[in-house]
Amino acid sequence: MATKADRVKARLPRGFVDRVPDDLRAAEKMMADIRKVYELYGFEPVETPLIEYTDALGKFLPDQDRPNEGVFSFQDDDEQWLSLRYDLTAPLARYVAENYESIPKPYRSYRAGWVFRNEKPGPGRFRQFMQFDADTVGAPSVSADAEMCMMMADVMEALGIQRGDYVIRVNNRKVLDGVLEAIGLGGDESAGKRLVVLRAIDKLDKFGAAGVSELLGKGRLDESGDYTKGAGLDETSISKVLAFISAGAATGGETIASLERVVTGNVKGAEGVAELSTIEALCSAAGYEGRVKIDPSVVRGLEYYTGPVFEAELLFDVTNEKGEKVVFGSVGGGGRYDGLVSRFRSEPVPATGFSIGVSRLMTALKNLGKLDTSDNIGPVVVLVMDRDTASLGRYQKMVSDLRQAGIRAEMYLGGSGMKPQMKYADRRGAPCVIIQGSQERDLGEVQIKDLVEGARLAADIEDNVTWRESRPAQITAKETDLVVEVRKILDAQAEDRVNAMKAL
Repeated sequence: MATKADRVKARLPRGFVDRVPDDLRAAEKMMADIRKVYELYGFEPVETPLIEYTDALGKFLPDQDRPNEGVFSFQDDDEQWLSLRYDLTAPLARYVAENYESIPKPYRSYRAGWVFRNEKPGPGRFRQFMQFDADTVGAPSVSADAEMCMMMADVMEALGIQRGDYVIRVNNRKVLDGVLEAIGLGGDESAGKRLVVLRAIDKLDKFGAAGVSELLGKGRLDESGDYTKGAGLDETSISKVLAFISAGAATGGETIASLERVVTGNVKGAEGVAELSTIEALCSAAGYEGRVKIDPSVVRGLEYYTGPVFEAELLFDVTNEKGEKVVFGSVGGGGRYDGLVSRFRSEPVPATGFSIGVSRLMTALKNLGKLDTSDNIGPVVVLVMDRDTASLGRYQKMVSDLRQAGIRAEMYLGGSGMKPQMKYADRRGAPCVIIQGSQERDLGEVQIKDLVEGARLAADIEDNVTWRESRPAQITAKETDLVVEVRKILDAQAEDRVNAMKAL
């Protein structure tokens, strides 16, 4: 046993979380529903590793001694820089480029996995989180972008999010690029400043037009005292950018007409507006009008987007940490990134896709009461009343019989007596426990205690009549009928859960 001085302090690194069984199972069910939609659209699974060469992620080292901020990086034994992936898109681009000759094109794929950000953690902002992506590589037409928007809408509804509680918002980076060119931010030499502008616009929902104006100008000081350096634009340029992001109107046609006025005389901007018009027409023809909406305030914060960009936004209110009612906001997004695969090849490779933030979407479903935890039931626990080998063998056979019947079960393996064993079963979420002492063993019987019904009776029933009419919380059964009787209890509990859900 370690002395006090030798003990290591058990502590979780900042920005990381442990995941408990209920959350894991709920996430698996949610992702299974998402996967069904992806498969319905003809997408195929692929998996890439967590670690890539740093330059493959589009990140470059500012010097030889320190990896680029934003990613977790380290040097291999051959002194090449490796990084934990920042997202799932850049690794896909590397995979497609490396297997370009053998994969069908357009290449339609989906993948789920952990991504890592070496950034300052905060409330709801983690350094490790899961994304679930779908991408089409090799399709130059904006029909592929329109399909992504429609698939995002179908995912929302497959998860039980009703129409009116979500919207897929769409914009085009070509339109924004046209605006940026008009204020002198075109060309490679302005790439860094453009990125600052993009990230400023991306904060519109959070800070409003006034906050974005500060970020486009000298900078913004938040309530905590943290200062964010601005893009340094002059008042005229700030006005042009704000005019662009406020061009949204009641209908897609009105928004497109407004954008046409904003980009008058700019070829790239006009091309972007034309693409938005096509997406609007395709989505409306397929019955997605109102669910997919043209919105100039959507920019996405990453530099690699080259055309349409989109976000899935949830419109219902939630209460924040200050007790204020706020709109839940974005749970995923993406866009066209025609230059990302081309970094590895000497030819242009068009691509588009979107990413769902799994943890954030789970939080949304929990707020809506749509997070499915119905099957998060613990195992049946066989209590250990006697510890001689013959008795242990009998208990183990009970467990084996239950498992053979497809029922989760375990024999208590600790060293405690009956009361602590019952407490253990409660903490495990066991639906029932099996008890066999020497008296029951001699009679070839077992006691089966329904923990769910027992808890309900203790909490809800106050009169003897109701008690007598309720389902018994403990029964005596023949040992040979163990599986049948446990199944009856589990079925009754399942029926109660279904009835409770219907009553909500």
